[in-house]
Amino acid sequence: MTKKTTSASVSPLAVKPLVVTISSRALFDLDESHAIFESQGLEAYAEYQLGRENETLEPGVAFPLVKKLLALNADRDRHEGVDVTLVSRNSADSGLRIFNSIEHHGLEVQRAVFSNGESPYRYMQAIGSDLFLSSHVEDVRRTLEAGFAAATILPGAKNRPGSGQLRIAFDGDAVLFGDEAERIYQAEGLAAFSTHEKECATTPLSSGPFKPLLQALQRIQSAYPIDANPIRTALVTARSAPAHKRVILTLRQWGIRIDEALFLGGKPKGPFLEAFGADIFFDDQRQHCESAQNHVATGHVPNGILNQG
Repeated sequence: MTKKTTSASVSPLAVKPLVVTISSRALFDLDESHAIFESQGLEAYAEYQLGRENETLEPGVAFPLVKKLLALNADRDRHEGVDVTLVSRNSADSGLRIFNSIEHHGLEVQRAVFSNGESPYRYMQAIGSDLFLSSHVEDVRRTLEAGFAAATILPGAKNRPGSGQLRIAFDGDAVLFGDEAERIYQAEGLAAFSTHEKECATTPLSSGPFKPLLQALQRIQSAYPIDANPIRTALVTARSAPAHKRVILTLRQWGIRIDEALFLGGKPKGPFLEAFGADIFFDDQRQHCESAQNHVATGHVPNGILNQG
C-alpha cells in the first residue's frame, strides 16, 4: 500500500468531501455480539447476527458524532460536504444487520467495506479517508502507519444532548503536531522541554497525523461566518507558558484558525472538555484519554514516542 503523504493530502487544490471511515463497533453497540465472537468464535457470531438481522442495533459511542457530521450535508450547496463509509470485519452476509440498523436510524451511509475478518486498513487510500474511527486497536495502528488519521474509540461517555454545532477537540503533540517536543520532555524533563520550546518558538512544529483533518474541517468552516458556524474546534493541551507560543505560531504559519485553545499545564482535561461540549476528543496519551472518556466521547491516537513498544 502506498503511504499517503502529508503534502498530497492537504493540497489547497484538492477539493473533495470530508471523508470519515467508521467501524461498525464504533457506530453501533455490538458489545453483546462481540462477546459471543470472543468466547465462541466466528461461526457462532455469524449465526447470532443472522438470527437477529431484523433487530435494530442501539447507537454506539461514535453514533452522535456521525449524525452531526452527516447533518452538515444539509448545506452541501455551500461546501463539498461529508461522506461516511462503514468498514467492518463482518462478511456481507452477517453484516446485513448493520445496514438494516443504518437504514432504521436514517443515516445517509451508502458505502461499506465488509472485509470478513481481514483488516480494512488497506482500503483507506481508495476510500480517500480523512479520519478512521474504530474500536480495533491494531486496525487503527496500521492505518496510522499507512499515513491516515485514525483513533481507537474508547468506551465511556456518549455525547449529551445539546447544541447542534459539531465540536471537535484535539491534543497537540503527536496528534496535530509531530512528537519531537514530547521526545525532549520524556528524555530530559520539563525544564529542558520548556527551554527548548522557548528557544524554538518561531520554528514551526512538524505536522502530526491529524493536521489534514483539521484542515478539512476548516474548509467547511470557511463557507460560514465565524459567529454562525456549524463547526467549532479546540486545542486542549497539557502545555503551558512559555511552550504555548510555538503552538500558536505554528498554527498561524499553517494558515489554520482554531476556535479555542486551552493550555492546561498538566491539569486533568476531562472537565474542560465537558465544559467545551466536545463531540469527540483526540489524544495520544492514555492518562489524558482516561480523564476525558468519563466526560466526552474520546479517541486514543496510538502515535508518537509514548505509544512505542
